[in-house]
Amino acid sequence: MRRIMITGAAGLIGRMLRARWQGRWPMVLVDRAEMDPPGPEETVVRCELTDADAMRAAMQGVDAVVHLGGVSTEAPWESIRDANIEGCYQTFEAARMAGVRRMVFASSNHAIGFYPRTARLDGSEAVRPDTRYGVSKVFGEALASLYADKFGLSAVCLRIGTARQPDEPGERRHLATWISHRDLAHLVERAIEADIHFEIVFGASRNREGWWPDEAARRIGYQPQDSADDWRDRVAEHANDRDPIARGLQGGIFCSWENTRVRAQAAASGLQSPAGRPSEDTPCDR
Repeated sequence: MRRIMITGAAGLIGRMLRARWQGRWPMVLVDRAEMDPPGPEETVVRCELTDADAMRAAMQGVDAVVHLGGVSTEAPWESIRDANIEGCYQTFEAARMAGVRRMVFASSNHAIGFYPRTARLDGSEAVRPDTRYGVSKVFGEALASLYADKFGLSAVCLRIGTARQPDEPGERRHLATWISHRDLAHLVERAIEADIHFEIVFGASRNREGWWPDEAARRIGYQPQDSADDWRDRVAEHANDRDPIARGLQGGIFCSWENTRVRAQAAASGLQSPAGRPSEDTPCDR
């Protein structure tokens, strides 16, 4: 039976996967935050991703890693660097040294956030990250490609759209990017089990307004069951939907944060200025 490691196991997606997989696979659950006590066939490890010795010890006997750990929104560079760059490297390196078969890397739609909403993307286009956070996800995708090609650690990078709690769209943009918990669990399961060397896959439910007609998702056997369309009439306009930059770009409000170029242009033209920086009351996604 496969033994699965989940990093970031105390987070939203990690908790959801843990609950769904109990009794299916033995799991190693890694996070720096406190987690629920281990159940049958569960091992709980509290450590930093940057702790090479702890990560290598935890990785022993693991068949596949679902790497969710790290900072999951925009943050100062020091936080991004430590968790999402150094922590990502140590996770891949520990997996390589332990002979892990498969890495499932939680990337993000923010690796391509500066594409316009009129664009239809399949993963083959150049990256256009919208934040330092997005840059860290581009780094993780590149690292996954390197470790697959050079070391034989097969990898699937999931450019996750919007996974939320509550499990429903929260703004108009989510009608394109939303992925239900059920569909996300299925996507990760297919990423673990698919016979593939390396792939970049977008993660969204079966949304009519979606921007990612993803053949790669079909190749790994992903068949979403849910749709943001069911919530269309219940999604109220959010402040993010009125932001002059967010409303035209796939990354949404992430593209407006700290956007000094567009803010200067807006000021010169007497137009509304986009959001200056992230705030605690701004909903975020991966």
